[in-house]
Amino acid sequence: MTIITLNEIKKSYGIVELFNAISLTITDQDKIGLIGINGTGKSTLLKIIAGLEHCDSGDIQSKKDFSVSYLPQEPDYDPELTILEQIYDRKSPEMILLSTYDQLLRQMSQDPTNQEIASKVTQITETLNAKDLWQLETDVKTILSALGITDLTPKMGTLSGGQRKRVELASVLAKPCDLLILDEPTNHMDSQTILWLENHLKGRKGAQIMITHDRYFLDRVVNKTLELDQGEIYTYLGNYAYFLEKKADRLSRQSIMAKKNKSLYLKELEWIRAGVQGRGTKSKSRIQRFEAIKDQLKQDQETELTMFSAYTRLGNKIIECDQLAFYYEKDKPLIQDFSYHFTRNSRIGIIGPNGAGKTTFLKLMLETIQPQSGSLSIGPTVKMGYFSQEMEPIDNDQLRALDYIKESAEFVENEAGYRLSASQLMETFLFSSDAQYTPVSKLSGGERRRLQLLKVLIDSPNVLILDEPTNNLDLDTLKALEDYLDSFIGVVLCVSHDRYFLDRIVDSIFAFEGHGHVAIHAGNYSHYIERTDGIAIQEKPNPSSETKTKTPVHKQVTEKEKPLKISFKEQKLLETLPQTIEKLERQLETIGQEMINASSDYQKLSELQAQ
Repeated sequence: MTIITLNEIKKSYGIVELFNAISLTITDQDKIGLIGINGTGKSTLLKIIAGLEHCDSGDIQSKKDFSVSYLPQEPDYDPELTILEQIYDRKSPEMILLSTYDQLLRQMSQDPTNQEIASKVTQITETLNAKDLWQLETDVKTILSALGITDLTPKMGTLSGGQRKRVELASVLAKPCDLLILDEPTNHMDSQTILWLENHLKGRKGAQIMITHDRYFLDRVVNKTLELDQGEIYTYLGNYAYFLEKKADRLSRQSIMAKKNKSLYLKELEWIRAGVQGRGTKSKSRIQRFEAIKDQLKQDQETELTMFSAYTRLGNKIIECDQLAFYYEKDKPLIQDFSYHFTRNSRIGIIGPNGAGKTTFLKLMLETIQPQSGSLSIGPTVKMGYFSQEMEPIDNDQLRALDYIKESAEFVENEAGYRLSASQLMETFLFSSDAQYTPVSKLSGGERRRLQLLKVLIDSPNVLILDEPTNNLDLDTLKALEDYLDSFIGVVLCVSHDRYFLDRIVDSIFAFEGHGHVAIHAGNYSHYIERTDGIAIQEKPNPSSETKTKTPVHKQVTEKEKPLKISFKEQKLLETLPQTIEKLERQLETIGQEMINASSDYQKLSELQAQ
């Protein structure tokens, strides 16, 4: 069933046109991934669909009583509200009822003999029973528990950015709606939380539309992909791997048409330069035709975002860590007895839950903090480049983008001695000549993030330290960054929860496992998962196929790969499985009932959720 339709939507900011009469239909079965280069208007389109922004022209039609639940890229919160109050700070009648119920329960716990409060609890309990909202309350608290939120009393202003994102996500996921809208839901999330969110969204009924840079996430969750490109929208009826294949086909067809247009353009150009055009209608129409072909050529020339790998010589001694230890509290070490000597082409991915000490480790490498024990020695030729996970403030945001880059360098040189000017390098980052002279304040959040990445790279580092580099970067920039790192001569040290990115760029993993222990594993993220959990990651696009073939790779099963026959012991185990499954299902029913009964006991609810 169609829930919302956009017809001939147009939207501009000043002279910049975002949408050129785009049309879109969303049904209740759609799980949509929205992709495109930063600055093309992805977030603006979501806001228009959510009713938070108006389009310049066009028509939007939706089903009766159409409702949305919207997660913005940056959490919208009241710093004085507690987590619980923020969760229930939604305008839907259901959420207001649950909020009132929780407030009354807290009042009753403080004043158990108050008959007026007890009477109100009885009344609202009857309303909740009549509306069958107990499952909604259970869902809210189950989501909170799954996201690692068990204490609901802290105020929002005291939380970290990642914690606030989780609270906002829980609030949005819990709200009943016709359309769930998520703008970068995986930012600031650790791998386990992202995996939970994947499974939750796959099992969730109803329409969804999301922007995310996580390509594994897109490949597993969505069944339709929309691409915003130069004011047009392209629809692909499949996941991210399907999109890559079909876009390659589209670009191939456009390439053939572009060659024809170029040939025709040259003929028309020769005629124009000959100066033989007369005053007749035929000549005027031919001039108009020439201009139309010229415009089409500009559209056909899709700019590929390519990186220019700057170079600074790196000596044999790089970073040497011996018995390194660091803690904020003595009984809670973040890093304990860590030793490692980096080599010239080390590609290290750093993983672990939030708060395990990953960013602290980067600060040690940058020497912004000092270890409590052990030694850290940095080689004399090391030149650090640091790209932080947060959007860095720019002192003068009225500064033009080009001038902001020139503050670091006017030119950059690669290993072969080839030089690029700051302006030329910006063009490879899809900053057109107009965009280069745009004040930084006028750039979108994603464009500012891309600009700050360029600022780091133009300084020609030979040790790159990246803290969640994929946050707020579009997929084209990510693919180009991966290409850049392929040719980068130096060390890469990267904290990231983006599994695809880690699979693509690293050859070793530092796993922060808690209590100060850092385990070192050879191989990328998938190799690490296979060795530690015994579970091979399946149903994901091949990282190398995107940049090389742009089509998904399908594994061919050979005779040698046919499964072996099961043993007698395994056969006996299989025979007992139906009884085991039946027993576990009964246990699940019991746990589910206990969760409903423990809806106000968050500690108990967390334990039951773990079971």
